Amino acid sequence: MGSDYLFAMPSLWSGVARVMDLSGSCDSYNSSPDGKAADAEALEIDWQLVGQDMYVAIEDFEESDEAPQESEFETVST
Repeated sequence: MGSDYLFAMPSLWSGVARVMDLSGSCDSYNSSPDGKAADAEALEIDWQLVGQDMYVAIEDFEESDEAPQESEFETVST
């Protein structure tokens, strides 16, 4: 599920059918009980996507040469 959840994403065939549908009966949209519920669901999905992006960025950084290696850390004894 992407951040475009609340928008209708028609397929090619539904687009072809809409050309012939003069009454508008082929139109369908993602619905929600009210505006607050729609906003809450969209916000939740957006934060899930942000979390996924952060996870990928951290994984990429850890695999890169820029990440500090364990041998670069010094242990300090008191």
